[in-house]
Amino acid sequence: MAKKVTKAVIAAAGLGTRFLPMTKAMPKEMLPIIDKPIIQYVVEEAVAAGITDVIIVGSANKRSIEDHFDHQYELENKLRQAGKGELADRMEEVAELANFIYLRQKGPVGNATPVLNAAPLLNHEPFLVLFADDFFNAQVPRAVQLVETYNKVQKPVISLVPVEPERAKSYGIADIKSQMDDDTFELAGLIEKPAPEEVPQHDGKIFASVAGYILTPEVMQYIKDMEIDRTGEYVLANAINNYAKADQVFGRVIDGQWHDAGNKEKYLEAIVDVALDDPDISPAFSKYLLGKLHEHAG
Repeated sequence: MAKKVTKAVIAAAGLGTRFLPMTKAMPKEMLPIIDKPIIQYVVEEAVAAGITDVIIVGSANKRSIEDHFDHQYELENKLRQAGKGELADRMEEVAELANFIYLRQKGPVGNATPVLNAAPLLNHEPFLVLFADDFFNAQVPRAVQLVETYNKVQKPVISLVPVEPERAKSYGIADIKSQMDDDTFELAGLIEKPAPEEVPQHDGKIFASVAGYILTPEVMQYIKDMEIDRTGEYVLANAINNYAKADQVFGRVIDGQWHDAGNKEKYLEAIVDVALDDPDISPAFSKYLLGKLHEHAG
């Protein structure tokens, strides 16, 4: 019987230098999107997909992440005494989202290192890999979409989004072997930051690999055997490519708006997108934005 995906590895060791001086004292993963830090959106989508154990692989100065996902009994009690029981319940729910495990990242730079660090905790089970500074604003969470596909194929699945040709040079681009259904492809591999003449297309469309993977225990051996990339990093896509030569790897086109909150412009876009979807905020905020657009256009 196939094992369920119940564990997630969330990479949270980045320095956040693009947001200095703010991130000198605050992890970039704790930057707020309205009233929740970025990493909470990531955790919530994992939990929506059935994840019960969340392994957060961080680094120095990330203690506030641990504090955020823990109980603060004194604060909760004060809120209840002040008649703010609903807010206290929300605080309590954050601490009860999952079983949280925290690791300090060790090893070479690269997005494969957190996975390798978490390997002893994964018990030879399939697992979800997410990054703590990006998320999808979607009716069906990205992680749920990935798990749905994994349950069908029982093979590694990676997130895909369509991109314009001029943006292909910034991503790993899916080399599609065949199409399974409207949003699922079997992949020959990924071509990292291809030159214009090397960009693979499928029916005139280009699909980029973005954060979000379900990996299987078999892929772990490829990660362990992988060498440092020419960039000096330990790159997860290289292990996935090597595995794709021996077995099947699938890509799921994610239905939703991807937000990479790792840079200032995309971070602001994420705030606007979430605010416009909030019925309590949207009316006044939309009016404000339209006024500003009119003011700048004039």
